[in-house]
Amino acid sequence: MTYQGVLTKMQTEFLDPIAYYLVFKNDFIHVNQLLDKTIQIECIGYECLNCHLNKPIYRQGFCQSCFFEIPQAADWIMKPELSQAHLDIEDRDLEYEKKVQLQPHIVYLANSSNVKVGVTRKTQVPTRWIDQGAHEAIEIVEVPNRYLAGITEVALKDYVGDKTNWRTMLKNDIKDENLVEWRDKLKQYIPDEAKPYFIENNNETEIHFPVLQYPEKLKSLNFKKTPIYKGVLKGIKGQYLIFEDNTVCNIRSNEGTVVKIDVL
Repeated sequence: MTYQGVLTKMQTEFLDPIAYYLVFKNDFIHVNQLLDKTIQIECIGYECLNCHLNKPIYRQGFCQSCFFEIPQAADWIMKPELSQAHLDIEDRDLEYEKKVQLQPHIVYLANSSNVKVGVTRKTQVPTRWIDQGAHEAIEIVEVPNRYLAGITEVALKDYVGDKTNWRTMLKNDIKDENLVEWRDKLKQYIPDEAKPYFIENNNETEIHFPVLQYPEKLKSLNFKKTPIYKGVLKGIKGQYLIFEDNTVCNIRSNEGTVVKIDVL
């Protein structure tokens, strides 16, 4: 069977284990059903996720001109503390920025390779944790806008990490942590503006991924160097496909790539 389309972040369902879907314009793949099957992925072009032109992808699935112009790629996306819509100050598109920034946001702890702090919109829980490959996570505060979440994250980064080691996560070289204890320990460092939004009584969420075999030595698939790849799919974790020969493919970092996928 053959599928063709533009790669975008895999959509997920919070099941046990997580269900993954590659969604194309006129079709979709339930990726879990491809486990233990040989698949061939061929890069046949590129398509910017914004302008939809066949242009080289610069970052985040966008061509260079779109990346520096559209609000979906503004600095406050990666650095929530730069959000200013609550002050009625425009960055690139105030209407869009108000829509995204002025809604409930969660500051959380997630354990994917180590305990880290992060920010996401409330509507993206637990999707954000799944995308990061976290096997456990807990919410710390729920604030009314992105700015408050951002300054809380910045304050807590002095006491806990904010990055995932993707190699450790994919090898599953991890240990369980008591995130309730972490949450309570970090409470004292939350900025005064966000303290009223601290979540006192909640439990951590456990996440299980569909992985039959974890890789030992990782080889990251680069479509520019390897436009055609064939392998046996052994797992899905975070936004990665894991293959029997230790090759891993980061779907998120390849957004905007037009591919043909053959199930052999």
